[in-house]
Amino acid sequence: MTHYIIVKFLDTVSNKEELINQINDLFSHATEIPGIQQVQTFSSCIDRANRHDLMIKMIFEPDTLSVWDSSEIHNKWKDDFGKYLAAKTIFDCN
Repeated sequence: MTHYIIVKFLDTVSNKEELINQINDLFSHATEIPGIQQVQTFSSCIDRANRHDLMIKMIFEPDTLSVWDSSEIHNKWKDDFGKYLAAKTIFDCN
């Protein structure tokens, strides 16, 4: 399964690059969770009001989703970075 997290930062976020580096560091440890095979992050190359800023692509088995949802990394993602998000889209596909 491929799990996408697509986010737009609040307009008040002044240093998106620094925030993205911190998110990259956090998600770089996700493959340590059994069942998560791959994680990639993609920063937008266009800074426009109608564009999102970051896409996180994760590949794992469908039954790993509940493991991910209850993981320390996922909780830290929500707790530490949720306050910087104006919008978030989650999309899962095969």
